[in-house]
Amino acid sequence: MPDNRRQNLRPHRLSDLTLANRITLLRIALIPLSLAFLLTGFWGLSAAVFVLLAFSDAIDGYVARKYKQVSELGKQLDPLADKILVLTLLVGLTSLGKVSPVPVMFLIAREFVITSLRTKGVFAASPVAKWKTIVEMLAVFLSILSLPLAGLVLWLAVILAYISGGAYLWQSRFLKQLKLN
Repeated sequence: MPDNRRQNLRPHRLSDLTLANRITLLRIALIPLSLAFLLTGFWGLSAAVFVLLAFSDAIDGYVARKYKQVSELGKQLDPLADKILVLTLLVGLTSLGKVSPVPVMFLIAREFVITSLRTKGVFAASPVAKWKTIVEMLAVFLSILSLPLAGLVLWLAVILAYISGGAYLWQSRFLKQLKLN
């Protein structure tokens, strides 16, 4: 028997994609451009593309709500695009020695756990999780340009990531199955 939930996540044609989902996919497609500028030393261009991609996160959400294009695909794709954007740039920044690998490893570990929970069901981002994403993006921007407080802002993102991650764990079926909740 086919899994209808998965089938609903896969549009049959590009024309089946909503404008909001197209914006999200464009965000994902342009991530390598920001990374390429970063790795070749064009910090300003990398930061500019990164800011554009970060703002597109708000734009796709606005478009989805305003034009009633909220979809199951979008609910899965949007947070995934955020994770790919932030983590790709953080790994690039780590490889250049612009960011300590320790907070990046904490963030990657958290995202693996939370993403695995999201595969078992879609749950809305909490206010803390939204702030975490904003602070992560600010940390990446500051780090690309080697601006003061970048490291401190990154650690703040780690703290917010684990607070929101704890809340997701608390909400999830995982803890209920373990009877810890």
